Amino acid sequence: MPEAPLRHVFVYGTLRRGGRNDINRLAPAPEYVGMGEVRGVLYHIDWYPGLTLGGEEAVTVVGEVYRITPALEAILDGIEQIVPGADSEYFKRELEVLVEGRPVPCLLYEINPAHVRGRQVIGHGDWLLFHNP
Repeated sequence: MPEAPLRHVFVYGTLRRGGRNDINRLAPAPEYVGMGEVRGVLYHIDWYPGLTLGGEEAVTVVGEVYRITPALEAILDGIEQIVPGADSEYFKRELEVLVEGRPVPCLLYEINPAHVRGRQVIGHGDWLLFHNP
């Protein structure tokens, strides 16, 4: 059976380089592609952020894009606690992320909007800048 194709993931919070869950410390190792950006609203949930895509308050949210294996994707699903149904804290999304000006199809973990009520908005869209000023 052929091996599943590699995918890209956009990470904007604790999975970023230097973050609490730095993707570069995971195995199998990801391949860094470049800095990326999406339009959305970034929230301070707790020791980690959440991103909702689009919306009237949308700003440019920055992150890193990596090429990952299916095995690493399964590990990321575990870290983000992806579960079936509407109660999952995060939902896995597929979208084009601008990486150095070019669109790259990526998966992204979007926070469930039900989990952001009353949470602080990070107006500049950069978790590392907010968390490590």
